[in-house]
Amino acid sequence: MSTVNDLLIELGTEELPPKALLKLSQAFREGIKKGIDDADLTISAIIDYATPRRLAVLVTDIPDSQEEQQTFKRGPALSAAFAEDGCPTPAAKGFAGSCGVGVEDLETLETDKGSWLIFRSTAKGKTIDELIPDIVDRALSNLPIPKRMRWGNNTVEFVRPTHWLVLLYGDRVIPATILGVESGNHTQGHRFHHPHSMYLSSPSAYLPLLETEGHVITDQKARREAIRAQVVEQANRLNGNALINDDLLDEVTALVEWPVALSGKFDSRFLEVPAEALISSMQDHQKYFPVLDQQGKLLNYFITVANIESKDPQEIQAGNERVIRPRLADAKFFWDQDRKRTLFSRADNLNNMVFQKQLGSLQDKQNRIASIAATIADKTGSNKQYAQRAASLCKCDLLTSMVIEFTDLQGIMGRYYAQHDGEPEEVAIAIEEHYKPSFAGDILPRTKTGQALALADRLDTLVGIFAIGQPPTGTKDPFALRRAALGVIRIMTESSLDTDLIDLLENAATNYDSHFSLDAASVVPQVFDYIMDRLRGYYADQDIAVDLFESVLAQRPTRLTDFQQRIQACKQFRLRPEAESLAAANKRIRNILRKTKNNIPEQLDQNILTESAEIILAQRLTDLSDKVNTLFDAGNYSEALNLLAALKEPVDTFFDDVMVMVDDHTVRNNRLSLLQSLNRLFLRVADFSHWQS
Repeated sequence: MSTVNDLLIELGTEELPPKALLKLSQAFREGIKKGIDDADLTISAIIDYATPRRLAVLVTDIPDSQEEQQTFKRGPALSAAFAEDGCPTPAAKGFAGSCGVGVEDLETLETDKGSWLIFRSTAKGKTIDELIPDIVDRALSNLPIPKRMRWGNNTVEFVRPTHWLVLLYGDRVIPATILGVESGNHTQGHRFHHPHSMYLSSPSAYLPLLETEGHVITDQKARREAIRAQVVEQANRLNGNALINDDLLDEVTALVEWPVALSGKFDSRFLEVPAEALISSMQDHQKYFPVLDQQGKLLNYFITVANIESKDPQEIQAGNERVIRPRLADAKFFWDQDRKRTLFSRADNLNNMVFQKQLGSLQDKQNRIASIAATIADKTGSNKQYAQRAASLCKCDLLTSMVIEFTDLQGIMGRYYAQHDGEPEEVAIAIEEHYKPSFAGDILPRTKTGQALALADRLDTLVGIFAIGQPPTGTKDPFALRRAALGVIRIMTESSLDTDLIDLLENAATNYDSHFSLDAASVVPQVFDYIMDRLRGYYADQDIAVDLFESVLAQRPTRLTDFQQRIQACKQFRLRPEAESLAAANKRIRNILRKTKNNIPEQLDQNILTESAEIILAQRLTDLSDKVNTLFDAGNYSEALNLLAALKEPVDTFFDDVMVMVDDHTVRNNRLSLLQSLNRLFLRVADFSHWQS
């Protein structure tokens, strides 16, 4: 019987890439888990640990060997295995020989398709010593490392040079050589606090030993929370709040093994520079956490996280203050220099910046954005002059020194420079807002001009890239069209821009057709369908059923606000007890109408109605039609569907009592006309035949 023990796997390396550490750690754990699962080993848990100098996995309660495997090998059919006298044929003898036994050791297997000779055997399971080295080796080989390296005279390749390997099962070492390193039961402590190897008596001793003696917090989550707590404490001492960006927190966690947060200070004159530029410099270049006052205004302090508990922390503080000073001085220099020219004076230079070689320069794009934004402003009742002015400036900050140095400040610096130039406030804000939303869950433009500009920018890109035949394929989306389409959806839907999407796409296409040798108008239906595909995902994220979405899409609403109203109305209607019956009736009506080849009369002839059920249904339709159509025209789909719910009983009675496809053509066509009138009413909102019961 196999016994169980804990297993510790640790690979010690030079400092691993900080932005990749979390992904490497998770991938290493998943690779080990896959190998264990493939080997049919049952475990209690598997936990990954990582620091800048190590990847580790702790597996609890793993058996020391596989279970015995019962196998059988099928041979010839009994009819071919024995002659009439019962003697084994050459086929039976050959099969027995291939199994290393005599014919008398074979067994018989009875199946539906006949009887066969088989050989049963028991395969002994592999031991943990045989399995683990290969599992670890394959897990390391499959890590998501874009570029591997060799070092010294080694032929092995990995993301960084390796120095030690722990393969500890219980209290004993699993012998192996991986990445040129022999396994053992010694780990390494902190590079400076404990630069010596440490003996591991068991896997359970790993975390406490490294933390108490080695000055290493191996658990990423614990280390991350320790950093957060220290940073918050330092900010509190400064009577401020730390600006803690999750991505930066992850990166700093991957840079240190023994975090010690320290604060620093910079000259208050740098606060004249827009806070976003200073914050970008501190976060992106120095990996510092900025400090804000209680009103959210940037203070002239920062918090850094050292990887050492220094005897002279003031020296570390002074060093960080020296390092950040020239960075902030650069930002101030860019700010001062950029303001010597207006944004508008830079517009002509955009001719030298290519947007896409077939779609012209950034100035061409700005001109197209201005045209589309003006159309949107007209349709939404916003300020057309503001939209055109903002469009003529929206890309100009790309030519400023500040944005060239800090690319993530595009739009933000455009707002600051426009405000400095005396542009209307809404114009300045729109320059920043036209990049929003820039990622999933990002905020939307709040001004009408910003909405028009953001929408125009994305529509221009979508139509242009489709027109040159480069739509996204598979996982490749170099122009971020998926994000652009989702941006269009969110802006139009969540900002309630009640404009026709097809009209806007056609407007965007005219800019290309009149100035470029492109037939952009021909791709408008394709772009519309592409946006509808993204809309499907948008509603799926809101738990809108696929069949409900498809029922609305079937009617091809081209105003996304209208699409939203229909979706919400159908969602509410579906909760009513009448909905299922009416949806089934609509599906039945659609099937009947689809099969008929006759021309159905447009007008119902009341004089031909003879059955009580059809007379009642026709009367109820007449009573409701004007009211319902008025509500549909006003976009009040919910109230209209609530009125139509009253048709459940007469519709059910009609199908129970009335035969539609009678021999009399006149009667039949009149009844088809009645059903067609009913169907058209429901189609004003959605095609309920798509609903699944």
